[in-house]
Amino acid sequence: MVKGLSAFFSPKGVAVIGASSHANKLSYGILENLTQYQFEGKVYPINLKAKEILGLRCYLDVRDVPEPVDLAVIVLPARMTLEALKACAERGIKAVIIISGGFREIGESGVALEEACMKVAKENDMRIIGPNCVGTMDLYSGLDTTFIKGMPEVGPIGFVSQSGAVCGGVVDLIIDKQIGFTHFASLGNEMDVSEADIIEYFGADPHVKVIAAYIESIQDGRHFMQVVRQVSEKKPIVLLKAGRTDAGAKAVSSHTGSLAGSYAAYQAAFEQTGVIEVDNIKELFNVSWALGCLELPGGKRAAIITNAGGPAALASDSLAANGFELADISQDVQQMLREKLNPSAQVSNPIDMLGGAEAEEYDACLQNLIHDENVDILLPILVPQSLVDPVAVSQTFVKNAELTCKPLLACLMGERSIGEARALLHQNHVPMYQFPEDAGAVLGAMQRYHDYLKRSKQKMVNLGDIGGKYVADQLRDYKHLESLGEAETRPILAAYGITVIGGGFAKDADEAALKAEEIGLPVALKIVSENILHKSDAGGIKLNLASAEEVKCAYKTMFDGIQQSMPEARLEGVLVEKMAPEGQEVIIGMRRDPTFGPLMMFGMGGIYVELIKDVSFKVAPLEYSDIVSMIESTYAGRLLKGFRGSKPADMQAVVDVIGRLSQLALDHPGISEIEINPLLVLDQGQGAVALDSRVILSA
Repeated sequence: MVKGLSAFFSPKGVAVIGASSHANKLSYGILENLTQYQFEGKVYPINLKAKEILGLRCYLDVRDVPEPVDLAVIVLPARMTLEALKACAERGIKAVIIISGGFREIGESGVALEEACMKVAKENDMRIIGPNCVGTMDLYSGLDTTFIKGMPEVGPIGFVSQSGAVCGGVVDLIIDKQIGFTHFASLGNEMDVSEADIIEYFGADPHVKVIAAYIESIQDGRHFMQVVRQVSEKKPIVLLKAGRTDAGAKAVSSHTGSLAGSYAAYQAAFEQTGVIEVDNIKELFNVSWALGCLELPGGKRAAIITNAGGPAALASDSLAANGFELADISQDVQQMLREKLNPSAQVSNPIDMLGGAEAEEYDACLQNLIHDENVDILLPILVPQSLVDPVAVSQTFVKNAELTCKPLLACLMGERSIGEARALLHQNHVPMYQFPEDAGAVLGAMQRYHDYLKRSKQKMVNLGDIGGKYVADQLRDYKHLESLGEAETRPILAAYGITVIGGGFAKDADEAALKAEEIGLPVALKIVSENILHKSDAGGIKLNLASAEEVKCAYKTMFDGIQQSMPEARLEGVLVEKMAPEGQEVIIGMRRDPTFGPLMMFGMGGIYVELIKDVSFKVAPLEYSDIVSMIESTYAGRLLKGFRGSKPADMQAVVDVIGRLSQLALDHPGISEIEINPLLVLDQGQGAVALDSRVILSA
């Protein structure tokens, strides 16, 4: 368990520094919350003027507070926080929540104040949540250090949020819906305690069955991945990422740089570590609540029981969109249902009992379906009718849910008449949704987590030090450059065991002709110039040159044309390369993400890569299963397997190149971007060859 976090949730005593006796102050709200939810610890208001607030004796200074006290909540103007923190250190308090704003979010002066506070914290072995946050709740200990109105029910969800406002809004949204929580933690600026720390803490807490998180950014991506990879093996992590749009993807130095925005790295990191990403707040808690209440699906066959055809059709569409199917109800069960239901009812799937169906009909359906081996998931839908009691119907849902391990998700489509029924269902851990399409999204998220747990676990790619020293020496020699063209990149790739097309550099037409005869005709010429990013766009590639004379002529034509269209370009010479055989062109690249490190890319290669954008991403280091998943998620990967009679290409060679390129990126942090485009993939067993490549160096 993360060191020093337990006092944020189950302290023996809490000092509120800056407590106010005025009911319109935030600190008064914190004191009020600390006294009304059965928190059994001591509470000490620190106030220079009042003798008593809410029946609690006030103290002039936190250093005067008696034992026990192991948590301080600072609600003072930012300028007074540092001195208050020093006083806490002298008192021996090791956990501090700074509610106040006015820190790094206001600029340089706020950054300096945070750094001064962290210096005090580190010197005194102290942990800090905040600043600019709303505090913490523990539904088991009764602790509430927030100024949020109300406290949710006790339940299975531990919630961590970088936004205090989201915490407050969530409490207000769910407080009357009987969705239960273990903890709330608002982290604000994350001066010290991070989302990864809280996830690790929740991962070790036996009360927490599922972790819900709202994040805007992650400071240490590699640490985050390490933590959540371990935690998600034990319990699900459901996460909503804000700030997905990627106006920040402005890099144009390579195809990889222009396609791999920062959100692509987040998506890859979440997928690789088992995090269940959702699209909105509603889905965050729909999915979390279902995971806290239900077993994971044992299959993808769902049975819909309904009193209305339209909602059943919407539910069916949602199930199909999320990879589920309507179960084939066994003939024996259908016959039993015909005997129990309205003669006009439809007993295949969806089972439509018609509008007047009451609790007895729902009960008959569920009792039969829970024993049908063709059914994995139960989805009863009720549209309230004037003669039907939603509570009585919900009681049948609860009764049958207790008799089976199959997930049962209820839909009561309405609002005004379902409050009591919803309370009954949620108090008995039967998830209920107001809209029929919600169930498909929830089940899809549960299935993704199921698939993650069942995946084949493999070791991370580690090829050892292949050509590390050679490449390090080369990069030192190139440290004055911003980028390396194909001529300089070829030996770097070769040092890591990546096959490059046969060829060599020539500085003039005669040398190019000699080199062509050495390599073996026909050949291709490629311009070498640090000023030319895309050679084909500049007319810097000539193909299928079958004689020495053709090589000389092509050299002169190429140079004359480029010098005329790009007079500022410095032309160094050409690469003379053997013409490549037939094969499939793919792109493999890496962009170093500031949060997560090397972000690997695979997709359709050649000149159309940015037009088609058939690419996938993973964060290195990679498992071999990551690489296979990365390839298979693209159209390029499907083509490699063979399409409409074409021969399968050498998929294993592509896996090998991605692994080697990821090792190169991990070994040499001075490489900002690297790209092989295209990598020519030959027939199965014949390998793959890098035809063009480029490196961008870190500033």
